[in-house]
Amino acid sequence: MTLLTVRVAATRLGVSYSTLKQWIYKGTIRTVTTSGGHHRIAETEVDRLLGKKGELRGTKASARTGPLLVAISGRNQLRAIVEEVRVEGLLAQVRLRIGDERLTAIITRDAVDELKLKRGDEALAVIKSTEVMVAKAAT
Repeated sequence: MTLLTVRVAATRLGVSYSTLKQWIYKGTIRTVTTSGGHHRIAETEVDRLLGKKGELRGTKASARTGPLLVAISGRNQLRAIVEEVRVEGLLAQVRLRIGDERLTAIITRDAVDELKLKRGDEALAVIKSTEVMVAKAAT
């Protein structure tokens, strides 16, 4: 029996690492626990979830090949182009170009890997904050 790490299984299933961890905690997916307390997932369990057609049950193949983001409640959205992605350790710095302006975001390395962000990609900056400051030049 071939055992997969949670990250590898998540990639094969086309879901995020955190989603698969939640499935594990809810008992949706069967795992084997190592002596160190890490979860491993049998390849046959991944196949069971994918079904015969190789797609996650309950989804259409066409829906999985297009963008996963359908709608989001955040209203502060800015369309941008990725100018630079710098990864170091667990974090990544992503610089976005929005018109003539630049926006820098610090996100996790996992997020960069999952989104497959690279220079030139179109992206959406979604800004959610409890405080927004407005400034104006002094007259």
